[in-house]
Amino acid sequence: MSPDVIEVEPLPNYTLRLIFEGGEVRDFDMKPYLDFGIFRDLRTETYFKEAYVEFGSIEWPEGQGLSYETLYLKSVPRTEEAMIQAH
Repeated sequence: MSPDVIEVEPLPNYTLRLIFEGGEVRDFDMKPYLDFGIFRDLRTETYFKEAYVEFGSIEWPEGQGLSYETLYLKSVPRTEEAMIQAH
């Protein structure tokens, strides 16, 4: 079972910075989803930035969402080096 998301930060280029239970930081690329169904609305950058945590996963105000399992399994861990370069 995958851990719950406890914090989300929308980044440029349609990436979500996720913090999971236990403190693990991972990045999730939303670009592959933006041409499908309800996710098309997320192509508007201001709307994309409205992502929030709901019950351990991520949602947007109009009902788009991704499960914590998808977010964990399809995201990539942030390395120490990448985190240092980001600051």
